[in-house]
Amino acid sequence: MIIRNVRILGAEPVDIRIADGVIAEIGPDLPGQDEMDGGGAIALPGLVDLHTHLREPGREDAETVQTGTQSAARGGYTAVHAMANTSPVADTAGVVEQVWRLGREFGHCDVHPVGAVTVGLEGRQLAELGAMADSAARVRVFSDDGKCVDDAVLMRRALEYVKAFDGVVAQHAQEPRLTGGAQMNEGVVSGRLGLTGWPAVAEEAIIARDCLLAAHVGSRLHVCHVSTAGSVEILRWAKSKGWNITAEVTPHHLLLTDDLVEESPVGAYNPIYKVNPPLRTRADVEALRAALADGTIDIVATDHAPHPVEDKETEWSAAAMGMVGLETALSVVQEAMVETGLLDWVGVAQRMSVVPARIGRLAGQGRVLEVGAPANITLYDPSVRTKVDPSAFASKSRNTPYEGMTLPGAVVATFLRGRATVLEGKLV
Repeated sequence: MIIRNVRILGAEPVDIRIADGVIAEIGPDLPGQDEMDGGGAIALPGLVDLHTHLREPGREDAETVQTGTQSAARGGYTAVHAMANTSPVADTAGVVEQVWRLGREFGHCDVHPVGAVTVGLEGRQLAELGAMADSAARVRVFSDDGKCVDDAVLMRRALEYVKAFDGVVAQHAQEPRLTGGAQMNEGVVSGRLGLTGWPAVAEEAIIARDCLLAAHVGSRLHVCHVSTAGSVEILRWAKSKGWNITAEVTPHHLLLTDDLVEESPVGAYNPIYKVNPPLRTRADVEALRAALADGTIDIVATDHAPHPVEDKETEWSAAAMGMVGLETALSVVQEAMVETGLLDWVGVAQRMSVVPARIGRLAGQGRVLEVGAPANITLYDPSVRTKVDPSAFASKSRNTPYEGMTLPGAVVATFLRGRATVLEGKLV
């Protein structure tokens, strides 16, 4: 197959020939007849998400591996990491293998299970890290996401343990004693609305501690969904020491602010904006954008968190935390980072494909689009603008904060090892 007239990372138009699942040839006017017209779209290496909630097993009313991977393909993703907070929790080789096999069965993108750090996410005893690493799923990322590993001794042991198989602990940085009953970012808006505040220091204190622990034991640490300017400064300091630390930011933390809790289009207390960690201030957003641009924050990860309608459309205090994000991530990054001049398409590819694959130790993903590389390709048209319609999502859930917003860009096609999973924006 030949994909004609595409711009690799925004460069001049070329054709790409795919054969046997790999890129066989790149050049102008390649001969051949089995072809599709890329229409001048930007060609990116297939996107890789380090932080996706697929909900299966246990919460198939919110999402399944099938619908979640369909959503991922629609967003341009060829690989996702499925977080461990399922029911049962992915804390054994058996559960991670179940998720991995479901991913292979449905095949819209590669699914790499994330193993829990502690049994049942309870923070008391290390889970079967070695068994999960040795399983068919070959787990290399471990996280209690949704909960913080707040016990410093346990966190140290986890960091030491994963060194044996080049694993990484991905920490949900939230000091629980500082966030009891917290509902949104602690600040002027929370004060006006009478909602219990979620202080920035609750995130920053854990990040500082864990950077020191990772340096002490010489292990890899990944910080999930960084949300504050203070966290950025701590990460910048830790990286200046040469420590093996990486970090992610979500699309929604690059674009949305806590003002929306008070000033949403439908009025105050709209639970669509309730997320963990909470939306922060405009100053935090600017700091996060700058950190992503200069490499202090390494990657964009969606934290795709689907919930059924009844869990979100309720009073604020009872509503679940989280937003879906796979199908809008690339558009939000274009809005926040590309159209502001902070990143070019080379930078987007690094932060949404190449580096996430490197952190997750995925050999076949995040590869530069060159001859001989696996044909994991996302075609993206940045010139269009589309109003977000959650009813058109492939995801089972509709809890998006972007409903009705007009965002730039659209995924034209997604190829997984040369096989189209999306064509003309529609699932294949």
